[in-house]
Amino acid sequence: MNPRPEKILALQFKYFGDAVLLTPSLRALREQFPQSEIHLLAPQEITPLFQNLPWLTRVWAMPRKRGSASLRETWPLIRALRHERFDRSVDFASNDRGAILSYFIGAKRRLGWAERGGFFGRKFFYNDRVAPKKNPPHESVRLAQLLSGWQIPMPRSLESEICADAALADAAKKILPDERAVICHVASSQPKKEWPLAHWAKLNHLATAAGIKLVFTTARGKREAALMTELRKLAPEALILQQISDLPLFLAVLARAAVFISGDTGPLHFAAGLGVPTISLYGPTPPSRWAPIGEKHLALTGGACGCDGNLFECASQKHCLAQISPETVFAALKNKISVR
Repeated sequence: MNPRPEKILALQFKYFGDAVLLTPSLRALREQFPQSEIHLLAPQEITPLFQNLPWLTRVWAMPRKRGSASLRETWPLIRALRHERFDRSVDFASNDRGAILSYFIGAKRRLGWAERGGFFGRKFFYNDRVAPKKNPPHESVRLAQLLSGWQIPMPRSLESEICADAALADAAKKILPDERAVICHVASSQPKKEWPLAHWAKLNHLATAAGIKLVFTTARGKREAALMTELRKLAPEALILQQISDLPLFLAVLARAAVFISGDTGPLHFAAGLGVPTISLYGPTPPSRWAPIGEKHLALTGGACGCDGNLFECASQKHCLAQISPETVFAALKNKISVR
């Protein structure tokens, strides 16, 4: 009698863009254990990023709120996961929440990072641990290095991969009819990572004159809506996409773009994972650590950033991203369009 295939649970408690960079590691698990069940536990709001990956057996959604945890909400899920009787679990974030969940879910082998900090005794919640490198490599590489604790080699490709829901293709086409359109995402989670609006307006002028259609998007929120209001003042002719609150539909729209341009933000990694060519604008964060990997993707870097890494807004007299000129981005865009 053949033994049953192993059941493996991956845990990832990061947000959006960081979560997409996990997909090469999930592929590495599938490559190492082709007959196993590969499950993923992730925050409820980001599970649409993984729902359509054919090599995942199941995606489990964890309800959560930033800075708080409710045992009443999570215990039924923990019980269901315990009932699965996982052979292995790997916690890619290895924070306090992930460590506690790993322990209570009860896989026989529990892999996590050997990092300092957190609650006393957190390290004992894992029985396999890997020490992180002193100089972190690209985030996709760093995450895959955790699997060395099980002697799993690097995945064959470090490119991110997600899939849009094919059932939403018609709805996405109504929102973005032109597949030659270039999507430009203006906002970021931190204003210091945003390209100046005047530069976006100039890029729109250059592209329009060359017959290239730009469509602008932003995140939800009052500050982000204000950015679009200001952009309309600077470029009244700019085409602004309707706000899409539904993540699966947003992914389906992104998948239709010819090229995607933005700073270091979640939608940049969504687009790259969907296979859309990207032009990314980096300054406060290093592209060597965070830029999309692959021949389709180009990262442009501004001047040296003098801001503290924890600052929300730029505190320098000369914003590093402002040193990436609209002409430079336009030249890169023309090259991307010609390649396609």
